[in-house]
Amino acid sequence: MSDTLAPRRAAARRRGRTRLEIAVLSAPAVIVFLAFVIFPVALAAYYGFYRWKGYGEPTDWVGLNNYRLILTDPAFHDVLWHNGLILVLSLVVQGPLAIGLALLLNRRIRGRSAIRVLVFVPYIISEVIVGTGWSLMLQSDGAVNGLLRAIGLGSLEADWISDPGLALWTLMAVITWKYLGFAVILMLAGLQSIPDEIFEAAQIDGASYWQIQRRITVPLLGPTIRIWAFLSIIGSLQLFDLVYIIWGQYVSGTAGTSTMAIYMLAQGRNAGNYGYGSAVAVVMFVISLVVALVYQRFVLRRDLRGAVTERTV
Repeated sequence: MSDTLAPRRAAARRRGRTRLEIAVLSAPAVIVFLAFVIFPVALAAYYGFYRWKGYGEPTDWVGLNNYRLILTDPAFHDVLWHNGLILVLSLVVQGPLAIGLALLLNRRIRGRSAIRVLVFVPYIISEVIVGTGWSLMLQSDGAVNGLLRAIGLGSLEADWISDPGLALWTLMAVITWKYLGFAVILMLAGLQSIPDEIFEAAQIDGASYWQIQRRITVPLLGPTIRIWAFLSIIGSLQLFDLVYIIWGQYVSGTAGTSTMAIYMLAQGRNAGNYGYGSAVAVVMFVISLVVALVYQRFVLRRDLRGAVTERTV
């Protein structure tokens, strides 16, 4: 009997040590996550039930009224639409450009390293610097219109920031210039993980270059594309800094570039109603969480399934 129990006890001890190792190693991350994510969200949800000016103990209880106002406010519907449009355009514009540039830079061409650096540099520049620089260049008398006049294209001059018909496209151009390098680097990393033997076999079988890219490269690049798309979606839902620096809370509203984060700032802190701003923050968190969970459930599920392995004892 003791001979049969010994292996079970040893296996139980190993499982206990494994659980202890997981608990010890994950404890710092869990503590940081609880302190800087869960606790602030819970606190914002608490303040969202009050009309609060940002100081003192909140006493003016309004219940769910703040959340009802958010969901019925046409201004919030507009900014939600802007975020959704930015999300879709980011995927549609940046995705193909990033894949195309990655395929180009993955080949042996002269100056490839320099081009990679130039593509990636905008991503590492601070958003404050990027926003300030573009806001100056995009003014009516700024460098962009000056360049158009200098090359004989003065008829194309426009009010790139204030014109509601152009402002959103201007924002998309700045976002693409800023974040395209990150997408290209991710795609290049994904391309490096594809074995060269697969391409060589396809060439021997008579496949053309474009057939190889369409039927081999892009499908094998799928996990990288899906991860990049997830990061782009979350970033689009939380977009704030570039819009605030270039347009500000007032011009962004009239130009059609205001986002949920700008709405939260304008209706919360600047309006002196931190309770309402906290409720907007909670709504933003819930929207981002739902989108993330749905994306993980229906898009990332097969990638995560392949990445998780079970340890047998």
